[in-house]
Amino acid sequence: MAVSGPVEPGPPAAAAAPSPAPARAPASEHLFRPISAEDEEQQPTEIESLCMNCYRNGTTRLLLTKIPFFREIIVSSFSCEHCGWNDTEIQSAGRIQDQGVRYILTVRAQEDMNREVVKTDSATTRIPELDFEIPAFSQKGVLTTVEGLISRAVSGLEQDQPARRANEKAVAERIDEFIVKLKELKQVASPFTLIIDDPSGNSFVENPHAPQKDHALVITHYNRTLQQEEMLGLQAEAPPEEKPEEEDLRNEVLQFNTNCPECNAPAQTNMKLVQIPHFKEVIIMATNCENCGHRTNEVKSGGAVEPLGTKITFHITDPLDLTRDVLKSETCSVEIPELEFELGMAILGGKFTTLEGLLKDIQELVTKNPFTLGDSSNPGQVEKLQEFSWKLDQILQGNMKAHFIMNDPAGNSYFQNVYAPEDDPQMKVEHYKRTFDQNEELGLNDMKTEGYETGLAPQR
Repeated sequence: MAVSGPVEPGPPAAAAAPSPAPARAPASEHLFRPISAEDEEQQPTEIESLCMNCYRNGTTRLLLTKIPFFREIIVSSFSCEHCGWNDTEIQSAGRIQDQGVRYILTVRAQEDMNREVVKTDSATTRIPELDFEIPAFSQKGVLTTVEGLISRAVSGLEQDQPARRANEKAVAERIDEFIVKLKELKQVASPFTLIIDDPSGNSFVENPHAPQKDHALVITHYNRTLQQEEMLGLQAEAPPEEKPEEEDLRNEVLQFNTNCPECNAPAQTNMKLVQIPHFKEVIIMATNCENCGHRTNEVKSGGAVEPLGTKITFHITDPLDLTRDVLKSETCSVEIPELEFELGMAILGGKFTTLEGLLKDIQELVTKNPFTLGDSSNPGQVEKLQEFSWKLDQILQGNMKAHFIMNDPAGNSYFQNVYAPEDDPQMKVEHYKRTFDQNEELGLNDMKTEGYETGLAPQR
């Protein structure tokens, strides 16, 4: 069964978009502040707008905020004091991501019903146990909880029930029975599965156990199909033009125009091809925004996906070990068993730094989580984060030994071996055959490298 109508009854409100010039913050401040109950300066912008229910003026409130471990969003709310009509909506403030994302959550306890969820209008929601689906673009984007998603689905099914009971009693009775099943899910009498599949990559499900791995939540990033690209209004990239001669880019810094990821002002990105000794070529990209001062850097592999995945285990025993160079690709996950910590793929992006720099980036990512501050925090979670930060400081100061594990299915990550070309006694490098799921995440299962011209010939 699918929900195809709007979730909230009544027509939406029409509001003119505010002019960004008067409300623009100074260059030193961020337009999108992290969501926090302690930030008194984070106030919504109020705009007088027309109510499409009674055609009198109501109020639209816009809040530009940032979700921890996620990205920027715009939360809008409309209310009319004349007729009582109200409406809420959430929109992603960023671009459509390079890959789609699929969240598979196994709900086993009441605590799972309270997980925060960002569901965009392009996301499809499914509950396989009930054969229930909410198609893409049938609801507005929303910032809610798992329980809120189910409640909105129940409201969407109930809103047309009076008309169905008058015209189609049999259909109305079946829907009433299904609504009862949906409401029973909120009691979590038995486990069920919630799947959110978003081709735009802008949906999100909270991990309440951060920075530890959430065993109830499986996150998969995938390449969009042509149908999904068309649904999102994206055009396929044109194939690159063939050049008669290959250019030597090793001694040249390339520059191209882009937009700042923080303030969206025009900026310039520098790109350089670098050869890492005893490894391969990588591409280093750095962006510096002159408007807000934001700086970012990213590293991408300059070669192909390796035939085998690579797992590097390094034993940290001395403060000098923290000075070793590390290349972490976008497909690499990081694990520190002594801290019960795991960093998934694509988090922190690609980085070429030292082991100390990477550990400090991890510490900043975990400890600066606004969901653990103010009214949103709970004592147990705060104590876990404080203990994690203290142990990580002990490793950085050389007072605690630990194992640092890098697992890259694409084989494009690197850890410096100071004994090269001899083996490093503190480092163990394993090459393994990728699983089907790992190949699926890398987009290799559908990639045909031999005989593809023969397969395309009959279609021409």
